[in-house]
Amino acid sequence: METAVLVLVAAVLLIIGVPVGISIGMGILAVVMVFDLMQVQFLAQAMYSGFDSLPLTAIPCFMLAGAVMETGGLSKRLINVANKMVGNTTGALGTVTVLACMFFGAISGSGPATVAAIGGIMIPFMIKAKYQDTYASALTAVAGGVGGIIIPPSIPLVIYGVATNTSIGDLFLAGIFPALMIGVFLVLTNIFLSKKKGYTGNEGAFDGKELLKAIWDAKWALIMPVIILGGIYGGVFTPTEAAVVSIVYGLIIGIYVYKELTWKRVLELLSFNTSFVGGIMLTFAPAAAMGAILALLGIPNALTNFLFSISDNKIVILLIVNIFLVIMGLAIDTTSANIIFSPILLMALRPFGIDPVHLGIIITVNLAIGFCTPPVCANIFVVSGMTRIPVDKIIPKAVPFLIVMFIAMLIITFVPAIPMGLLWLMGRGY
Repeated sequence: METAVLVLVAAVLLIIGVPVGISIGMGILAVVMVFDLMQVQFLAQAMYSGFDSLPLTAIPCFMLAGAVMETGGLSKRLINVANKMVGNTTGALGTVTVLACMFFGAISGSGPATVAAIGGIMIPFMIKAKYQDTYASALTAVAGGVGGIIIPPSIPLVIYGVATNTSIGDLFLAGIFPALMIGVFLVLTNIFLSKKKGYTGNEGAFDGKELLKAIWDAKWALIMPVIILGGIYGGVFTPTEAAVVSIVYGLIIGIYVYKELTWKRVLELLSFNTSFVGGIMLTFAPAAAMGAILALLGIPNALTNFLFSISDNKIVILLIVNIFLVIMGLAIDTTSANIIFSPILLMALRPFGIDPVHLGIIITVNLAIGFCTPPVCANIFVVSGMTRIPVDKIIPKAVPFLIVMFIAMLIITFVPAIPMGLLWLMGRGY
């Protein structure tokens, strides 16, 4: 009964447009006041503990680092490298878009930020090269989800790590192969569709000298992921410290090396990121309190028993979890879904022997799909705002790419060696 009241109050408030964090908080307050589950002071403590976490500060830092890279001239140099790598092949600009999103995602950790940074350059290029505008927009939206939130450093992986007390470094390591696999799938799908639609190559054939020249010009941008990930895995600094280092590095390169970033623009970026971080914290705090209440009510154990009543086969359970996450991705924004459901699912699935890191990758891939599935499709809305193309015109063009992502999601789920292989080689993980 208590759970029903919480869900009902939160759902009604969400339907009428109240922000997610406030809706959850009011649902929790209703349960506490009506059923006298705990003192309000404990509720306040639980909410405070939701964002009293040092690793959580990595989120605004990676967001700011990505914004600095975008405006500091690094993104266009990464695109140039991808362009020279691909050369004059079928669907070349589409392939460049996927590669550029993955390059930039290894810096920003954010799906919408990657879409904005790469899409602002690549979508006009593709349209000028006779690509259909809806196709260019759809491909950028999906590729931005892969590059922005699966390939490390990934903000959703940081959120999952904080919410479930899982090693963020292990999550980053586990995200490398899944991101590369999905990137290959998207490139192959783009080539297949480009052959059917007659989308030809770009300005010239592959030239090794030109590629080396582009790499040299972009060397400061390409070194960035090496510094972040190398520092984390080398034990030089934590993911949070890596995020701060990335900001400082981006400022130095953008302002003093490429000289395309100004301190005035930096202040504008700080102002924009402040509102974003405030929204995340407003969701994190009540979600943490809700987790405490659900644990008190025994919901994770009840969910475990329910799953066992269906099957004790891990494959069947993981399939059910994927279906659940896909449905949630349709209805709830990815950050909220991650914060709310990750701790519950982890507790419920522990008896099935599912590795927390593997589960984190499964959830993150589902969230990447959620970035492009209506009605809550952040990446689609970003490209729609950039191109003025209606959302309902872009979504059908995204379907083929989403299908291959679903296939990749199933492979990652049922072939754990893909996300977990590197960790197993290092003697970590289940």
